[in-house]
Parts: sequence; C-alpha cells; structure tokens
Amino acid sequence: MAQDESLRDLYDGCYRRLVAQLYAICGNLGEAEDAVQEAFVRAVEKPRRFAQVDNPEAWLRTVALNVVRRRFRRLTRYRGLLRTAAASTPADALPGLSPDHVTLVEALRQLPLEQREAITLHHIVDLPVREVALQLGVPEGTVKARLVRGRARLAPLVREFAEDVEEVDHV
Repeated sequence: MAQDESLRDLYDGCYRRLVAQLYAICGNLGEAEDAVQEAFVRAVEKPRRFAQVDNPEAWLRTVALNVVRRRFRRLTRYRGLLRTAAASTPADALPGLSPDHVTLVEALRQLPLEQREAITLHHIVDLPVREVALQLGVPEGTVKARLVRGRARLAPLVREFAEDVEEVDHV
C-alpha cells in the first residue's frame, strides 16, 4: 500500500510539471497529457522496477518524451505515406477510396499476412507493440520481428520505410 501512496504523491507532485514540460516540447496539450499518463501507466505496470529508479520524475519525463518522439515519427511516416500515395495514384483509380489509401494497400498486399497485420496495427492504428501482441495473441518479440521484417520488405516500395531500415542499419 505504501508503494501505491508514494506513486500517488509523485503523481500529485509532478504530473502538471511534466505535462507543462512535454507541452513545451510537442506543442500539443492533449499529446503531452497522454504521454505523461502513459509514463505513469508504465510505472504502475512494473512497480518493482520503478521502485529501483533513482530519480522517478526524470524517469517519467524520459518515458513521456520517448512516447512523444515515437508518436511524432509515426505521424511523420504516415503523412509521408499519404503524400507518396497521393502523388503516385490517379485520383479516379477506385471511386470512394482516396489515392493514398489505394497505394498504401497495394504496398501492404505484398507482405505476408502476419507482417501486414503488425505493420497496420502498429504504424497505421498507432498501437504500441504490447497492444499489437495482445490483439494478435503472440509474444511482443514476435511482433517486433514482424515489424522489422515488414519494414524491410516495404523499404523498396515506400520511402519512409526505407529511411527506417537505414536507421536500424546504422545503430
């Protein structure tokens, strides 16, 4: 019970400060609140690990900042996919479907179903790896492997995924 109380005290003491800091970084109050809440959720999910952290507020800030960065990268990639798709597909190709949707679906069709599911749930629906794993009923490591393989297969077809693969190669 003491651990729950200390986490509540930490929440009461630094939630607003963390939101203000993240808001200054990302410029979107809702996004900042979501990121800080996600950081607290991760602290609650792993209480023993969180209890060992030397500076809990710094840890929460780092997690929240990583959440914002991840979402920004996904949004940037998605917007790039939309621009690429819109530029390469005739507007009248399929009535009722936008050109960007058609192009993206064509690229995804070239992936095995397992990779297509992982890519779609993670990059399009914007679910974290953990949620994708739960929805697909597979371990998180399997989802990560499918994402890496799927991005590698999409790299020749979609510029944004090519950049992702290059980043991984340089790490």
